This record gives sequence, C-alpha cells and structure tokens, in this order.
Amino acid sequence: MQGGMRITAVSRAAAREGAEEGQLLTDARALIPRLVVEQADPVADTIALEKLSRWCGRYTPWVSPCEGGNGSDGIFLDISGCDHLFGGEKKLIQDLLARLSSWQITGRAAIADTPGTAWAMARYGGYAWVIVPPKAQKQALSDLPIRALRLDGKKADGLDRLGLKRIQDLYPVARAPLVQRFGPELARRLDQALGLEDEPIVPQAPHVPYRVRRVCVEPVVHFDAILGALGGMAQEMVRTLVRDQKGVRRLRLHLFRVDGEVMSLTVGAARPTRDPVHMARLFTEKIGQLKEDFDAGFGIEVILLEAPIVEDLSPTQLLTESTVQSDETNLDQLLDRLVNRFGAGRVVQFKAQESSIPERAIMMTPTAEGEDLKEQDWRAKEWREAGRPLMLLPSAELIEVMAEVPEGPPKRFRWRRASYRVSHTKGPERMAPEWWRDQKGDRTRDYYCVEDSDGRRFWLFRDGLYGDKALEPRWYMHGFFP
Repeated sequence: MQGGMRITAVSRAAAREGAEEGQLLTDARALIPRLVVEQADPVADTIALEKLSRWCGRYTPWVSPCEGGNGSDGIFLDISGCDHLFGGEKKLIQDLLARLSSWQITGRAAIADTPGTAWAMARYGGYAWVIVPPKAQKQALSDLPIRALRLDGKKADGLDRLGLKRIQDLYPVARAPLVQRFGPELARRLDQALGLEDEPIVPQAPHVPYRVRRVCVEPVVHFDAILGALGGMAQEMVRTLVRDQKGVRRLRLHLFRVDGEVMSLTVGAARPTRDPVHMARLFTEKIGQLKEDFDAGFGIEVILLEAPIVEDLSPTQLLTESTVQSDETNLDQLLDRLVNRFGAGRVVQFKAQESSIPERAIMMTPTAEGEDLKEQDWRAKEWREAGRPLMLLPSAELIEVMAEVPEGPPKRFRWRRASYRVSHTKGPERMAPEWWRDQKGDRTRDYYCVEDSDGRRFWLFRDGLYGDKALEPRWYMHGFFP
C-alpha cells in the first residue's frame, strides 16, 4: 500500500485516543503507543456483511451493502413505505440497533432523504442514531469532515491540504477547478449527498412485487405454527394475484431467526397457480423433508413469503359452486408435489424432438423444464396412429432373422436365445437417415410390426438395403406393443 499500512477500522476507544480510518499505522502507533492492531480480513468481512444484509430483509426488500472510501463497510436500507410496520422511523432504527447489540455488534445508523447523507451521518454524526429532517441534508452535512463524502484517503488528504476540511467549505467553491484537480467523483458525491443527483439503491436480490410478511407475536419453533401462518399468507398473496391475473411459478419462504440466521426454502410449480391450499402444501412437503435437520434456534420471529417468478393466468369458469378440480389440475398438483419432494431432476417427462429416427424423436426432460403436457398430446397421438409402439428398448438389439426372400418380411427370428415364429406382418415403414446430421453408420431402415404364434407383437427393423456390397443389412429388435 502506498505510504505504508493504513487503518481500515477503529474501535471507539481508539477513536477517542485519536486513531482514524485511513490513517497510516505508523502515525497511529506514534500517537498511541499501546495501540492493539489486528490484521484485516476483507473476505471474511464481506461474507459477514452479506449475511447481515440478508437478515436486514426483515425490515425492507430494498437492501444492499454500501461502499465508502475504504470499501464495503455498511448496509443501505430503503425503508420508504416500510417504517409504519414498526411504529415509525424512530422505533425501526431503535429496534435494528437493539438487535445488533444483542449479538455483540456495535452499530450506528441514520435516516435521511439521500443515501449519501445517511452514510455520512451514521459514521461522522457523533450519535448512535440520528434522523435527519426532510430537506435538511445541507445543514446536517455542514460540519462533517470531507471524508464523509465517501472519498478515498488520497483525495480527502489533498482537499485537507488546501484548507477544505469541512463539507461546508465546498459550498462556495467553484466546481470547475475542483473537478479539474480532483476528478468528477468529488462533485458527484457532493450532489448525491445533497439530493441534486439521484443515487438509487440497487437491492442485493431482484425486486419481488408479490410478497407477504408476518411478524410472530412470540418466536415460534414448531412446524405447525409455521405452516399455520403460511396458509394465511398464501391466501393474502392470492388476493393480489387474482387482481393482477397472475399465477406463481416459483415461491420462496424466508424464516428469520431470533439469532439473525435466515433460512430459505424454494418450491416450484409446473404451471402457474394461485390455489392457496396447493401453495401451502408444497412447502409442507419441503419442510417435512427437513424435520430432522430443521433448527429454529431460539425461534422464528419473522416469516416472509415471496413469489419471484409469476406468469399470466386468466380466470377460469367453474361449472358448479364447489371447488371440484379437473383431472388436469390434479395432475399438475401431483407433479408439483413429486418434484418438490424428490427434486426436479428425478421427475421427468417425454419431450418430442424434430427427428424421424425413433430413438431420437423423444428425450427425457425434467417436468419443471419440459413443454406443457397438453402440447405433447398431439405428438403422442400422431405416434400411435402411425402404428408405432409406446414401449421401446433403451437401445435396439441385434436379432437373427429368416425371411422367404431377402427383402421380404421376417418369418422367424431369434432374440435373446429364444426363437419366435411370425404369423402376421405389417409393413414395411421406411425411415431414411437424417441427411442434415451426416453421421457415419446411419442407414435406411425398414420397420415391421410382427405378431408371433402366441399373439405377442414386436417392432423390428432391417438396417440397410440389399445391394450394398460394403455392409450387408442387419435386423434389430426395437420395441413392443401392449
């Protein structure tokens, strides 16, 4: 580091003795001989700050770690429209600091019209907490040092040498000479703090418009209490979804523990839904899997339900006043429960592909990612009407065939050491290789549906055509008919 090692953070006791952030360590030790120094760990600090940011989601969804002159060292919370949930701004800020204090974390907080002013007052205002009145940021910032504008140490030292020690010293100075000497950052930070330039708070997670929050009167530790609250929260969310004609595809549940830990569970739906019973049931399956590993600590104090992914869902007409569901809806809900219990990769469906070769015409895909099941209906119908079986071997197996004439249908064949005598034959259905693939070894196939003397039906094909001197045709078993 230029000039030597610098201080990145100081305790209150060290600050009272004259130590400051950004100060050279040699200068601080000369001033305070008994100064105790610990090596900074920025990586661990960043992880701890992100964890604390997630916990701050109990107050507002607009949360983001903030950066100052020395890097990430605080958290921005946009509490617009949220403070009334806690009894006002004063009670919110007191509740926040009291909870941090219970975890042996010393915090300072400020509420202001702009993030820049709040940042400055929290660090240099001299109070554990302060609320700046609306449109009073210029007055509040006047006596604060230049470093309160979130400038790096080099720029702050340069301004200090010019006699510009306080923010109020910048108010009458012309901008052009300052920008020419110190760059545009100084003017930008000052305008942001004064509210002359917008500084939006970008939340750590994408904004979720559909969210419901519950504060527990007493911390809860039992599953039944959590699930009971979840049912009411799902009904409240559904009212908003109905208004906007939306259905949820993914739901996320956040459980805020008393000790600051946040547990999150995510479930998904194969199709958009706004059935509150089904939404709650998905989490019942998920929480049921975690019963042995679930640790509520000293209790859950806040429950947050949000829908990060929603899709359009038009109203449906019921034929009766009862809540009788169609077979299609029941299938969707069953699939959702299976996916959330066993995992998305373990519940699969067939997905049709643009290929004439049977083993390439269908692939297995997770239900949550596949096409709509209704979209597959016409493809399955088309396959059946073409006289093809629904059961295929994982890969075609070589068989021995006897035919009356070389290019004729089989009369006998041997498969897996057993002989079969053919009584009826249908075919052939010729399938040419896909020219656009240009794969070596692909040849024309002639498929036959054959029935043996015991009534069993098989799907056989001859790979290749007679007359090819390089490679004679071979016969394969590929599938069965029920």
